[in-house]
Amino acid sequence: MARNAASTVAVVGTTTWGTTLAIILARQGVDVRLFARTESEAERLRTAGEHTQRLPGHAFPPALSVTASLSEALSDVGVVLFAVPSHTLRDNARAAASHLSGAAVIISACKGLERDTMLRMSQVLIEELPSASAERVCCLSGPNLAREIVAGFPASTVIASANAEAATVAQKLLNSNSFRVYTNTDLVGVEMGGALKNIVALGAGMSDGLQAGNNAKAAFVSRGIAEITRLGVAEGADPLTFSGLAGLGDLIATCYSPLSRNRMVGEQLARGKSVVEAMASLGGEVAEGVTTTPAALALAERRAVEMPIVQLTHRVLFEGLDLREAISELMGRAPRPE
Repeated sequence: MARNAASTVAVVGTTTWGTTLAIILARQGVDVRLFARTESEAERLRTAGEHTQRLPGHAFPPALSVTASLSEALSDVGVVLFAVPSHTLRDNARAAASHLSGAAVIISACKGLERDTMLRMSQVLIEELPSASAERVCCLSGPNLAREIVAGFPASTVIASANAEAATVAQKLLNSNSFRVYTNTDLVGVEMGGALKNIVALGAGMSDGLQAGNNAKAAFVSRGIAEITRLGVAEGADPLTFSGLAGLGDLIATCYSPLSRNRMVGEQLARGKSVVEAMASLGGEVAEGVTTTPAALALAERRAVEMPIVQLTHRVLFEGLDLREAISELMGRAPRPE
């Protein structure tokens, strides 16, 4: 597939990340249709010429249009990019299904596991989009802090698909001098890395909030990547994927950046806020680690994979476990080989 096959792109989701992707594509001259949930939201975005709530100061390029009509957004597009919270992806895909062309490449820019089904985002898309298949579905994942990328800071990412040709279409579409895109055929590993690192980032934020020190945080993050790898491999991923951008790279960015919502929520929990209060402070944005933790724990139990960090995070988030007691339990585990 040549690049002109994706000459028009639909972005479903006016999230910070969805809007960022729409802007950076339009800056390269790609015709982008950004889908907003309501006509009033679409009108606000069109009138302002920017997303004043999420990305103030970053004007929409001329090639970016905003619509609240799915039929208008998805008509005759070469690529459809979903950038919505993971818990809303199924509903968004279901609404889009009847408007999609069978030839479109589908990209998930969502990082999470569906709570009730434990499915990865590409699996949700394949279930809900009759025209989609594993041959046309990709995922985008990596150390991608939206506000740095829209500001032009250098960054890299991974496009994964079981079909190398579809991944190459997405790579050519998104790659630029400031946003370097790699491809990978390990769709499972790339998606699992992107979903599970958010859980570890909650704990990293808790460590920051408790001022536990850099040794503790480094140890926690290191053991976190070990857990991510164990569950990913049990799901069929290549273990090497977790040493790359979609694994270790994304984990570092999410655990250490002040722009990370998951790290921020963990920090606020350590300072005494409830989960509801910490999530509310995000101004309508989502910390995917909170919604992914129950699904990851259920999946680990199904696969008989030991994940003490995920288990204790779940107890802190949903069972009232005191954070200091959770740390004591982690540190008190029986010594073992690394």
